[in-house]
Amino acid sequence: MEGASTEEQKLPEFSGKLCDNPECRKPATLQCPTCIKLNLDPSFFCSQDCFKSFWNFHKLLHKKKEEVKEDGYKYSGPMRPFPQSVHGRRKIPEHIKKPDYATTGNPNQQKQQIADKFIPTFLPEEIELIRDCAKTAREALDLGHRAIAVGVTTEEIDRIVHEFIIDNNGYPSPLNYYGFPRSCCTSINEVICHGIPDTRPLQDGDIVNLDITVYKHGFHVDLNETYLVGNCHESSRALVEATYESLMKAIDYCKPGAMYREVGNIIAGHVEPKGYSVVRSYTGHGVGRIFHTAPQIPHYSKNKAVGFMKPGHVFTIEPMINQGVWKDQTWKDGWTSTTVDGQRSAQFEHTILITETGNEVLTARKDTSPALEFIKSV
Repeated sequence: MEGASTEEQKLPEFSGKLCDNPECRKPATLQCPTCIKLNLDPSFFCSQDCFKSFWNFHKLLHKKKEEVKEDGYKYSGPMRPFPQSVHGRRKIPEHIKKPDYATTGNPNQQKQQIADKFIPTFLPEEIELIRDCAKTAREALDLGHRAIAVGVTTEEIDRIVHEFIIDNNGYPSPLNYYGFPRSCCTSINEVICHGIPDTRPLQDGDIVNLDITVYKHGFHVDLNETYLVGNCHESSRALVEATYESLMKAIDYCKPGAMYREVGNIIAGHVEPKGYSVVRSYTGHGVGRIFHTAPQIPHYSKNKAVGFMKPGHVFTIEPMINQGVWKDQTWKDGWTSTTVDGQRSAQFEHTILITETGNEVLTARKDTSPALEFIKSV
């Protein structure tokens, strides 16, 4: 095939680059000659075999920049939107308590402005209701996790999650939030977050993040996890593991008097030495009666987040970690956020309560939760 068997140009010494094949990521010293000929951004590969195995995807970059666009958009990697068999929003029974945006798609802006400025402190009776909401959210995520397999569509996962939440008298918070069309987010491979469920079947080697928020008793609770589909390359497993570890290390820090800005230093301090980067466009946030409230909790180092943790604070930490650079771009749908270089991204999220002596992970995994695939058996 054109370009796949031509000679690669070897650099005189290690360039500090990693292989552009997202399923490899080994140190790379070989450049694609076609990229050089077309004066495109340099692409590096660790070997001829790796170059050939990724050729069908890599060759898409050999079109001139103005020709790379599909439907007026330049995709950074192999992922593409698929058709949706479900048109319009899924139905919500009348008896389900709904957030203010459920019909219009627009949250109350006056309430949002207040929520952006003040961190709510919840009373014990409110915390009990939030715990029950968290229980439903955790069970919905675990049910969605059990459904993930090669050949299953993300639209089917969305159906399963949606029906479970309403069967438990909850409302799937993403549905119609600023017009979001589905009940959960499914973000695959280079999609960082806010992926819209559709008819694309999951493929062997994918990684997929399932992000669920439930509104129940007048409160929101938010969580997500990233799963390995089928036989994933070691580089994907390592990315997912490092992302999970960074979240758990950040949670260990949470207690009364702790600074919100330090969360980002802990996360970046864990993943950056491993060669990963931390997404900056999206943060952890307070949750409760409003979907997103103060505090804002960046996941990158040397951030300027304000505030100290106090008993009764409830918030999320949700690091998004990339194999390549930290920058993101958004598809034409206005939601799907991907890495700008097409490399893979992983994310984990919990909702946390600050207690008098430390913290409680309201969305903690249960003994009945399916095992996380990246954890190696001993």
